[in-house]
Amino acid sequence: MTWQAQSLPADHPPMNSGKVGVLLVNLGTPAAPDTGSVRTYLAEFLSDKRVVEIPSLIWQPILRGIILNTRPKKSAAAYKKVWGEAGSPLAAITERQAKALQVRLGDAVQVDWAMRYGKPSIAERMQAMMDAGCERILFAPLYPQYSGATTATAVDKVADVLRAMRWQASLRTLPPYHDHPSYIDALAADTMRQLDALDFVPEVLLLSFHGMPLRTLELGDPYHCHCHKTARLLGERLHASDKWRDLRLVTSFQSRFGRAKWLEPATDETIEAEAHAGTKRMAVAMPGFSADCLETLEEIAMEGRGTFLAAGGEHYAALACLNDGATGMDMIEALVRQELAGWV
Repeated sequence: MTWQAQSLPADHPPMNSGKVGVLLVNLGTPAAPDTGSVRTYLAEFLSDKRVVEIPSLIWQPILRGIILNTRPKKSAAAYKKVWGEAGSPLAAITERQAKALQVRLGDAVQVDWAMRYGKPSIAERMQAMMDAGCERILFAPLYPQYSGATTATAVDKVADVLRAMRWQASLRTLPPYHDHPSYIDALAADTMRQLDALDFVPEVLLLSFHGMPLRTLELGDPYHCHCHKTARLLGERLHASDKWRDLRLVTSFQSRFGRAKWLEPATDETIEAEAHAGTKRMAVAMPGFSADCLETLEEIAMEGRGTFLAAGGEHYAALACLNDGATGMDMIEALVRQELAGWV
């Protein structure tokens, strides 16, 4: 490990070394909102044994024979609804987060970003950071709540990358931060800011986290517990304020897939049930997402609104994720600086 400035002989080939890097990582996205690109993305995503814990001999024929021939067209139509000039919202926001963090950390650290599935890949950006002289890299999966299907598979992938390298970087990994004070502070401040800006007063705030099969909880995955702790801590902060003291909070899980039993209650069913029960004003926040994406912008903001209004609700708002706003970037900077201690 190079800790001091290099003093190379005159005839030594030029080289980069001694730098510190931060690699922000999120889930992934297709390259374009078309059927072919979505099929390529889903093939990689749904072939990950951390994501689908079914033996390959059983799962792959289902995936290749049915799912990849039916789901990509529907998913591509959904992606088209949220695709922007900068491309996929998740990729565009993650890139902006990396650029904003680079400004905050200055020249002492090189910041980059990657996707677990799709482009830019973890392998590509890790090699680029090594080529730029980053011998110490903080690998930062932006998942507040730990799950084998998110945090662990990202770490698996970077381990595969290191396994293929002769000269490996020294690696640190950003831990899950579901109850980190900086995260809860950011969630509370940004949630109250957005609630205050609404033109109605919600009766209920639904906290929707991404779903996972119930089996993951039974096998020891802490994701369910992490989500509920985040919800509890956020609720305590909201209820400590005078304006939101009586706001009712409900926790649910979205994005179910397949026939297996998933964590409950389901977000779509909860939205509909609330409206049927007489709730007229609802806001939905998605604390587990570090950046807005298909699941927040289409599933919750669009589909969720339609479900609520059709069932008798009158006012509905999907709150934005922390994204690259000042509050969210304050949090990311605080987490990263904590993990970089001793390196910079």
